[in-house]
Formats: sequence, C-alpha cells, structure tokens
Amino acid sequence: MRFLYHLFLTAFALLLAAYLLPGITVSGLYTALVAALVLGLLNLLVKPILFVLTLPITILTLGLFTFVINASLFWFAASFIDGFSVDSFFTAFLGSLLVTIVSSVSSRLIG
Repeated sequence: MRFLYHLFLTAFALLLAAYLLPGITVSGLYTALVAALVLGLLNLLVKPILFVLTLPITILTLGLFTFVINASLFWFAASFIDGFSVDSFFTAFLGSLLVTIVSSVSSRLIG
C-alpha cells in the first residue's frame, strides 16, 4: 500500500513540475504514473551503480554531484517515455529537484 502512495505522490509531483516548469511536458495522469514507475525503478537499480562509479567526483563536490545524477536519470527517463518530455538538462535539474522535494515532503506528511 505504501508503494502505491509513493507512486501516486511522485506522479502528482511530476504533474506539478510540468505545470510549473515550461520545459517539462506530461501528457496526462497515465503518463505521469508510468514516468513515476520508471523513475522509481531507475532510482532503485541504476542510481546506486552510478553513485558508486562517480564516488570520487561526489566526494570532491561534497555530495553536490548527486544532483547531477538525479537530473541525468530524470532526463534519461523522459527520453524514452511517450508523452513525457524534458527540453534541457537545466530543466531536468529543476524538475528532479522539485519532484524530490514534493515527494519527500508529502511522504513525511503521510507517514
């Protein structure tokens, strides 16, 4: 049940990012749910590998390179999901930041 809450909250965050940021487009709720599922799988499977591979850069930047990894995964997910598009890396950076903030705050509120 917690998985479904988190999935819907991430989909809501994606729709909010598409509404607030002009470079992000999400065609509907179904697309937002698919994108949220793909982002969750990428964060579960690919992000730890990327984090380990880029650990020296992450240490040198005091952890700020993690934002670059998040934005890259966000942009990568948008590259192969129909109806979900991101115009530039900077837009992906802002979108991933907004989605992370909204989903973490809402997850803490729901418990």
